[in-house]
Amino acid sequence: MPARIAFGAAPARRPFPFIVLRRLRLRLLKRWFDRHLQRLDLPEIDDHLLRGLTPEDVRRECAKSFWQT
Repeated sequence: MPARIAFGAAPARRPFPFIVLRRLRLRLLKRWFDRHLQRLDLPEIDDHLLRGLTPEDVRRECAKSFWQT
């Protein structure tokens, strides 16, 4: 029978950091909502402020869903 070697106490396991997941989820939801609001406001911006974006570029960006970059 092999001898057991004692290495000391096992390191304490830390619980999974659910608070981190909650923060990431809230940050993602905030980013999506901000993007949604920006896409709603984009057609209202004057052409001289868009600096080189064509109306087609604006339409294409406004047609994207909030989770798309």
